[in-house]
Order: sequence, then structure tokens, then C-alpha cells
Amino acid sequence: MSGPHIRDGEPYSGPHGEGAPASAAIAAAVPDQAPVDGDRPSAQDRFTAGRLAATVERLRGEVRAAHAAAEGRALVELAKGVIVERLGCSPARAARQLAELADQAGLSQLELAADIINQAARDRVAEAAGDFLRVTADEPGTPGSAAGAGASVAVRLRTAESAALSADDTQSVAESLLAHALEPLGAVAVAIWTTGPDASLSLRGHAGFGADEAARWHHVPPGVTTAARQALTGRRTVWYPSLAAAGIPSIGRTRHPDGGRVVVPAGTGGRIHGVLEICWARPLDPQPQAVERQIEALAELCAHTLEALPAQAVSTRPLVPGGDGPLELAELADGLYDPVLVLTPHLDEEGRLADFRIRHANAHFQDPAGRPRSAVDGALLLEAYPATAGGSELFEQIERVYATGEPFRSRRTRLTALVDQVPLSSLADISISRHGDSVFLIWRIEDESARLASLLQHAQRLGRVGAFEEDVLTGEITWNGQLFDLFGREKTEPPVPLRDLAAHVHPDDADTIRHFLHSVLHQRRAGSTAFRLLRRDGVTRHIRVIAEPALGADDRLQAVRGAYQDISAQHWTEVALTATRDRLVATEEEAEERNRLTLQLQHAIMPPAKPPLDAPGLDVAVRYRPAETESLVGGDWYDAVVLPSKKVLLCVGDVAGHGVEAATGMVVLRNALRGLAVTGAGPGQLLSWLNSVAHHLTAHVTATAVCGIYDPESRTLRWARAGHLPPVLVRGSGAADLPLLRGLLLGALAEAEYEEAELRLEPGDTVLMYTDGLVERRDTSVHDSVTQLLATAQLPADCLERRLDLLLSRSKSDTDDDTCLVGVQVT
Repeated sequence: MSGPHIRDGEPYSGPHGEGAPASAAIAAAVPDQAPVDGDRPSAQDRFTAGRLAATVERLRGEVRAAHAAAEGRALVELAKGVIVERLGCSPARAARQLAELADQAGLSQLELAADIINQAARDRVAEAAGDFLRVTADEPGTPGSAAGAGASVAVRLRTAESAALSADDTQSVAESLLAHALEPLGAVAVAIWTTGPDASLSLRGHAGFGADEAARWHHVPPGVTTAARQALTGRRTVWYPSLAAAGIPSIGRTRHPDGGRVVVPAGTGGRIHGVLEICWARPLDPQPQAVERQIEALAELCAHTLEALPAQAVSTRPLVPGGDGPLELAELADGLYDPVLVLTPHLDEEGRLADFRIRHANAHFQDPAGRPRSAVDGALLLEAYPATAGGSELFEQIERVYATGEPFRSRRTRLTALVDQVPLSSLADISISRHGDSVFLIWRIEDESARLASLLQHAQRLGRVGAFEEDVLTGEITWNGQLFDLFGREKTEPPVPLRDLAAHVHPDDADTIRHFLHSVLHQRRAGSTAFRLLRRDGVTRHIRVIAEPALGADDRLQAVRGAYQDISAQHWTEVALTATRDRLVATEEEAEERNRLTLQLQHAIMPPAKPPLDAPGLDVAVRYRPAETESLVGGDWYDAVVLPSKKVLLCVGDVAGHGVEAATGMVVLRNALRGLAVTGAGPGQLLSWLNSVAHHLTAHVTATAVCGIYDPESRTLRWARAGHLPPVLVRGSGAADLPLLRGLLLGALAEAEYEEAELRLEPGDTVLMYTDGLVERRDTSVHDSVTQLLATAQLPADCLERRLDLLLSRSKSDTDDDTCLVGVQVT
């Protein structure tokens, strides 16, 4: 069905008028004799078939135009009625007044009629049309259609509303919505679903989908997840930019696999009567809010239409034949053994669901607060149980069941009732279901004694505890099932009396059991003891028995109650724990001694301070701060020595790891570097040789290092680095780190080359070399830590020694690692 055709501001019904005899025209166009099967169609036959198709298409257009004209006339007549009511004039005068106003406004009578109806109605359709017109201009369309250049969104929506309200089935509603309101938005198909009493979905109307596709989707059973189901259960509009990307099945997916979808629940008064599903052929871009309002208005129109149409026949038998709703449900509720409340919706002045009225409480009703059923019968649910609107979410679930028809079940739900402003809580199993326009709320308050008995059984099973009671007067003994399993006896066998218990225990524990029985049976005191139980199947279990006497009115012993507990696992755990503790003590002692020797070795090689060097024009100071924890003794090292060439070797390094391996690796590298430096080679060559030492002559040691050779005569420092932080230069009142030269860490590869740099120092300059223990923090990046170091290094200091102490005292490192610091100052 297309939109209404407009000609000179009036609906146009086509050349043949409304209800043209299409069958007669088609019959006249049919040739007298069709081609014989197997004969090739002649040119005349093809010409005749073409004329027939054109005639059929023309007649279809005329029928659509006739329907559109009728819908347009309905809007014009409705606007005339508004004018008659407002002006108190005759219908003829109202028609002339409408024509005059349309000429003055430069609008067609249909557009003006839609505006008059919008102003008079002030409903969702009017709001949606007004929002859309404020945001976007009217869409261009084909000349002569309601979506044409002279038509407005209000005309489209009111035309769709008129067609939907005048339709006698949902199929016509779907066709009208698509033709008048959705095709201008780019939609290509629409489906109207209704909800059944079993929460199923049925396709009641569709447009733009093939007949075969609609037949396959005529019914969706409850529990099947589809696009419409998502909107129904969520009670909200769902937008799918691409249905294929969402992976949700729905009608028309094979025809438009990448198309967008909008699925809107259609409901009134808190109840969802159906779902409106709109399909686009291409992926759907985000839409403005005005379009969303327009689609919601169409869903509301669809809901009112579904509510007014006859109910769909379903295969399920009515719950109660005949009668009138809540009364029959009340009779049904009285026949149930569980407490039942029959609820009906309570709407506010605007027709929205505000609460539920308690129409009936059955005879088995048990109020959590102890009130009689007459106290809640007839009251509003939120007034009788205000706590249901709080954290229990019970009211929200009732709303959802009423809206969607999908039942809700929950076990051990906490119910809270207010009695004199005091909250009383209880646990209950909840069942909520919708029957017609009413809701069944069934709850079963949990039996506290049964629950405690169940908890006790689970506790005995988990704790491997078996309970008993023995009547000393009659000799009757009661065991629970867990105790038979504990003793390895069949449940058909008699229990073991307390007096015979010594015959079932390890011989070494027999005296312990006799003392225990004497205390309980003769001294009548509660007691407990542990023993080894010898079972008939050869298994020995470690058991703890606890018993107490039960005395009568004459203070005589009548019975003994108690329990046996299997503590075998605990016993063997204690044995294993004792052995482990002994091994742990020995291991700790060995580790302590190992760390002590490692620390002694490191301190012997790396003293915290170093005597002054005999280097003219150069002050050298070093600091070494060992790790605070002996287990973290590492491989940090430094060296500052005057070479035979009178040049000064300056270096710091850090061997990966901790313990003896790191300390011995540090000794090897430090001594090797000293020996190699005698050759007079530069720092880059020295690090290359030291890399070969680390790779070939140690047990897979890796380390970082920075090495410098200072020439006192030229005051130049040549330096290189192997994966280490570069030195820091303090000049005047500023401090900066030196360039990050290329150089791999030592020992990583068999051969490596190291870049050198040369720095000419001036009197007063200070160069600092350090290991990462000075700056490393767990919560701070290395760049930020070095920046903090530079800020401290540029602080004024009386001398080099004072500057090194200041750096150590203000270090914010938190890794508890070794720290080496070497400083040289040109005098």
C-alpha cells in the first residue's frame, strides 16, 4: 500500500475512481487463445503479455491510490469535526473554513488537517512529528505521494494512524505503517509480533517480507532467542546496526543479511501486547532522537491497535472456561496448597502502570509479618509490602512478568515485611505467572526446622561426623547413617555399644578408651578423646569421640549422647607438617649460612667506601650500600683505579640475580676488567672483551655495566655502556644524563660492539656513575626516577663526599637492592 496521492491539495482517487472494476479490465486484456505448450511465443504474444502486465500494474496503482485517498479524506473529515467543535459552525462552513485557511497558509488541505489534529490531540504522534520537524526537513519523495515535497511528517504519521485504526486486521496495519511512515525513513519491511499466554511470539502482520519467509516465522516458541524476544524480555527498544553482526536470528535475515533492525516493544498500561520490528536493507547508522521518538510513537499506535483487535486463537485451553477473569482465578487460587496472591494492574491518571491491586489472598495465605489475609486483601501491593520496591527486586519481577508474560521462578528469595516500622525477613520460594490480565504471586515460606536439619546433615557429611545416642537403661542405640560408614558396618548390622568400644580400637589405645568411658558412665562428666579404630576391612582410622551424659529427674544416668569424628586427614596432615617444619628449619639454617658467607664475600671485595685515589686534578669518591635483606645480596660492583698510564679507570656494573652466583659472577667480571684495562684499550674495546668473558668463561652470567677512562692531562672522559643507565654530568647549577649510547648487556651474545663517546670536563664538573638500586621504584617508571635523581644531583653541595651522601639519603628506591655510586670531580 502506498501513501495517499495529492492533486491540487485534495486526495486523488485515480481516473477510474474508487473501487474501479479491475477484474473486467483484466478480462478484456486476456487474449482468446494462449500459445500451445512447447510452441515458441510469437511477437504478438509477447506484446499482448506486456500489455497485460502494464494493465495489472496500473490497476494496482489505482487501487492503492483509492485506499490512500480514503485515508486522506478521513484526516480531512476529522479536522472538519475539530473546526465544528471549536467554532460551533456547520459542516459546510467548516469545509469552507479549512479550504480558506489552507490557501492562506500555502498548504494542502491534508497538511493543514494533520496540523489541526496534532494541536487538538497533543498525543505521542503530535510530539514525535513536532520533534522531527524541529530537527530535520521533510524528506523528498515522488510527486503526488504523501511523502512528496509538499507533505510533512505529521501527514505521514496521521495517515498511518488513520489507516491503522480503520484496519480490520493486523496485516493491513503493517502495510499502512510501512507505506506511510517507515518507507520515508528508508525501511524496507516491517513485522508485527504478538505475545501469547505462554510467552511465545506469533507473526500477526508483515509487509516487505516474502510469503514463504512469513510462513516459516509464523510462530516462535517461548525460550527461543530472536530479535523480537530481546525487546520483549528487556522491555526496551533494541537497535541493531547490522543483524548479521549481532548474530541474532529473525525474519528476513536471509533476504537482508547486513541490514539494520529496530525492535520496539508495543505495550499499554504496563503490559506488552506485541513487538514492532522494522527492517532496513543496509546497515543502520545512528539515528537522531527525533526518529527514535517517531518509531516509539508508531509502536504505541501499534499497541493500541493490537489491544483493540480480536485475540489470536491459541492452541492452549483457557485456564477457566467462562466467567469473568479474577473471580475464576480466585477460585483456582483457593484450590492450591501454597499461599497465593491474585494481582491486577493499577494504572495512574496517564494510563501508566503504578502498582498492583491485591484482588484475592487464598485460604493458605501466610503473611511474612503474621497478618491475616483480610489485612492485605484489596490493598495495593506497595502499600501492603513497601519493602518489595527496595533491594528485593520482587516488584520489578512482577512488572516484568505482567509486561512480557514470561513466568519467573526463584528459590530462597528474601521477603521483608514492616511491622511497626521493624523489618521482618524470611526466605521463600517465589513463583510469578500471568493469567489473562491478572498475575499469580505464589510464595512458599521455608520451614526453618527442616532447613536446619538439612544444614546439620550437610555439616556432618562434610566434617565426617557421625552422631549417636545410647539409652543405658534399655540398651537401645541410635546411629545416623554417617556413623555406620565411619565404622565400616552395614546399616542392617547392630551398632557398637560404648561398653564394647575397647574391642574395636588399637591395643595401645584400649586404656585411653577405658578412662574415657569411666569418666562418662561412672563419673557422669562430658569428655572426649582420640583413638585408632580398627575396622573389619583392615583400614585403620584416627577417630575423636565426644560424649555427654543425660541425667533424669532423680539425677540418675539415663542416656549418653555424642559423636564420632574421623580425624585421619588431620592426623596425617599434622605428621607431614611436623616433618616439613623440621626440614624447613634445616633449610633456613643452610640459607642463613649461605647468605652470611655471600655477604662476607661481597663486603670483602666491595667495601662501603674506598680510600682516596692518587689522581692529580681529580677527586674520586665511591659509595656502596648493600641490600637490607641478606637474601637479596646481589652482584652490584664498582671500581676506580689509576692505571700504569696514569689514566683513571672508572666503572660500575650490575650482575643479574642474587646470592652466591651473582656475587661470584661480579668478582669474575670486576677482576677481568682490571686486567684488561692494563692493555690501554678504550672503554668500548674493554666492554667487548668483557662480553666475551661473560659469555664464554662464566656460568651464563649476564650483566650491565658502564665503563670510563679519564685522562687527567686533557681532562677528557671516554666512556661506553653495556645496557646500563648512562652517567650524569653536574655542571654549575644544572644536571643532565649523558647520551644513551648503543651497547647490549654483557653475556647476551658471543660477540658485540659498543659505541664510545668523549666528554671534555671543565673545572668544577662532576660525573656520577650508579647502579639501578639508587633510582628503581616499583610504582614509578625509570624515566621519572632518573628525573628525580637529576633534581637531587643539581642541589648545591660543599664537596663531592657531601654530594654522594645527599644522593643516597634522598634516594626513593623501594626495591631493597644493592646500590653502587661512583663520583669524580675535576678540581
